[in-house]
Amino acid sequence: MSLKRQLLLVSLLVLILPWAGCQFIRETESALREGQQQMLAGTARAVAESLAQYGDEFPSANNSDFMIGDQIYGHPLATAPEIDGYFDDWLLGEASLRELPGADGVIRYVVGVHDAHVYLYVRVVDRSPVYADAQSLVPNPGAPQADRVRLISADPPYLEEFLSFAAEAPGTIVPVRKTDFGFAPEPAVRAYWQDVPRGYQLEARIPARLLGAHLGLEVQNATSREAAGVRSRSFASRSPGRFVTASPALAQVAAGLAQPGMRLIVTDAAGWRIATAGDVSAGAAPQPTVVSTWLRLAYNAFVDAGTGAGFAEPDPGGREQRNYIAAALNGRQESAWFRSPETGRAVVAVAAPVTAEGVIVGAVVVQRGTEAILSLRNETLARLLNVTLITMLAVVVALLGYATLLSRRIRHLSVAAEKALEGDDLHTALPSALAGDEIGDLSRSFSYVLGQLGDYNDYLRTLASKLSHELRTPLAIVTSSLENLEHEQLDETALGYTERAKHGADRLRKILSAMGEASRVEEIMKHAEPEVFDLRDVVAATVEAYRDAWPQRRFAFSATDDAFAVTGSPELVIQLLDKLVDNAVSFSADGDEIGIALSVDTQSRVLPHCRLDVTNPGPPLPQRMRGQMFDSMVSMRAGKDDKHLGLGLYVARLIADGHGGRIEADNVEAGVRFSVFLPTA
Repeated sequence: MSLKRQLLLVSLLVLILPWAGCQFIRETESALREGQQQMLAGTARAVAESLAQYGDEFPSANNSDFMIGDQIYGHPLATAPEIDGYFDDWLLGEASLRELPGADGVIRYVVGVHDAHVYLYVRVVDRSPVYADAQSLVPNPGAPQADRVRLISADPPYLEEFLSFAAEAPGTIVPVRKTDFGFAPEPAVRAYWQDVPRGYQLEARIPARLLGAHLGLEVQNATSREAAGVRSRSFASRSPGRFVTASPALAQVAAGLAQPGMRLIVTDAAGWRIATAGDVSAGAAPQPTVVSTWLRLAYNAFVDAGTGAGFAEPDPGGREQRNYIAAALNGRQESAWFRSPETGRAVVAVAAPVTAEGVIVGAVVVQRGTEAILSLRNETLARLLNVTLITMLAVVVALLGYATLLSRRIRHLSVAAEKALEGDDLHTALPSALAGDEIGDLSRSFSYVLGQLGDYNDYLRTLASKLSHELRTPLAIVTSSLENLEHEQLDETALGYTERAKHGADRLRKILSAMGEASRVEEIMKHAEPEVFDLRDVVAATVEAYRDAWPQRRFAFSATDDAFAVTGSPELVIQLLDKLVDNAVSFSADGDEIGIALSVDTQSRVLPHCRLDVTNPGPPLPQRMRGQMFDSMVSMRAGKDDKHLGLGLYVARLIADGHGGRIEADNVEAGVRFSVFLPTA
């Protein structure tokens, strides 16, 4: 893994700080919220005890004969809707509509209360409406059938009454009222029948005095004037359930008990909302707004979502069925809290049972916004997120910049160390040597090692000439002593020893000559007078001499038609070629062909170079020896060879370098090829 990625991973540890801060903020918020819940719990118990004396105002206290689903709820209306067959001015929302299964689709309806009137809205899906005529307006037995809506009213144990709404055509209609005395038009009721695509809508205003304590709805979808079709009812019992409406007395009491920023909701034993007072938004401090989507996601990830299901607004259908309210209706006080996913506002709620004469008649719900807690928490958290993100970005940028600088310094040091070993001279001056950090220490250590290596390399370069000079005099003494010893009277054993010593001295003399050859070449290169000569003629003549010297080998010479004018010393070039050919002969067998070729190389160079290739069919070069082949005292010959010290290719490299060229070696399909590049004149 690169240094940049390592530092990037290390920089992620900075996230521990905001995480710890968020945990502290969340714990603080939880403690404050629990304190507020305990306070609201005491308030809820006090309000429940105050409402216990109004047991008669809870309508479902003694209503066990009817199913809860059979009841119709009358929504309190802030303003009186206009009777025009449309729902848009009821100000309740589509969620307040209840549903009934119909013949052609779902029937939706709602009932509202304003002043002394009850308002009814029904939306019926009917693919083939059947309008009434003069005979079918009154729903007498045996009369023709028509689509109609009936609002059934009852005061048990008395007989039921109902209002029948049927229309001869869209527009204002007058319903028929059925009482104990028969059927009669009811002009006090105002109704409007509105045709809509796929059905019709009915809206009516009914004086409350015309309705009993129980209320139900029936929709008849006639298939023709002869068939009554399907009837859909809002109740499954024999008679409709009790009509549930808000209690003015309880609403007045709740309004007196509600404090600023608090909402009181009173329900009956079935959960129907019969009184509401106060507003949790009153005096609420503005919440911090998280504008960007990604910041909102980060914000929501750190805050608690709440323990309730949804935001704590009153149920649009009129019946409160959340878990904590259901627990209160079962006699157990329960608390919960909610958060709005849009605004982030939170509300703490406590529900307590209302008991009258030992019977649970309802529940009281106390809700209060936590702006005093959450506004501070949200501000702190938003500021923490912003500062953390900015700090994190700055730390990451700084670490990446530092990693880039650090990796660049290390890279420069690595490249300089590699280049220091290129060429004959070692460069001990490395970058960052003056720095006081660890990289500076490393650079100075590299410089010291390179300096020691350079001194050792210089010593090795001059070792051959020094040894050649120092050993010549002792070798001459040994050789003369052996020659003088040959003239003495010696036995056969002594003569054998003398002969072997003489052969050893001859071998030592040849070794010293080879060792001194490199030094002589360097001296010749320094003092030789360069001249322009034709490399083709020199090589061609030399190849002919090779054919005579090594008749066991076949020499093939080829050259292109280019000019091969070279500036330098032809004698040294011949010596270079001698070393390469001698090497080729050593690694080839009798009858093998040694190829010598001349061409002009123009690739990637400002000036063209003459290329001299010597190819032999010997064994391939080992990969590990590619960089050491032309060094001094390096040999690749197998076994022992008393004539070879590994100086031939080194001398060849000295001659090529002295002419401003270079020498290379590579494996080819036929064997090994040595290539010499010399700049043209």
